[in-house]
Amino acid sequence: MGEEEAKNVEVEGSPEVTAEVPPPTSTESSKDTAEEKAAITPATEEKANDLETLVVVEKIVDLPPTKKNSGGSIDRDAVLANVENEKKMSLIKAWEDSEKVKAENKAAKKMSGILSWENSRTASIQAEMKKIEEALEKKKAEYAEKIKNKIATVHKEAEEKRAIAEAKRAEEILKAEEMAAKYRATGAVPKKVLGCF
Repeated sequence: MGEEEAKNVEVEGSPEVTAEVPPPTSTESSKDTAEEKAAITPATEEKANDLETLVVVEKIVDLPPTKKNSGGSIDRDAVLANVENEKKMSLIKAWEDSEKVKAENKAAKKMSGILSWENSRTASIQAEMKKIEEALEKKKAEYAEKIKNKIATVHKEAEEKRAIAEAKRAEEILKAEEMAAKYRATGAVPKKVLGCF
């Protein structure tokens, strides 16, 4: 306490606001407490961006009293209590910010997990759909092949029936020609004559 120290009080949201409280020296303890009594006057001022409050600290110098004043110790205690309060408030603010960041990170992680799940499920369903489409295409090709085979079978059967009908026609014509030649050779008239006569 033999040397003069300046204690700086830093308030959350105002980085350059300080209050100087010199400690009393051993020889001039009564004069120092009376002469350099510091009072902290808070004044609020809204910032345009984030609407935080700004605490302005002013140094008030009183005229030195002739008597020893015990109020210097009380003022010092008040300043120390204020510093302690500001420290608590800054710790609370830091804790609050930390909890908010944790909550945001947790939510972001959850959203990322949901997006990952959605993408994997979508890919799985699309792969399943593609598999089904390929199976349907395979079945379609098989059915098309079966239909083509059936059509080919029908054409083959039709050709066979045409060949049979043509052979029967040719046989009947040949039979008619033979009968006509026989009737000509014998001179007999056929029993069945054309129905229009």
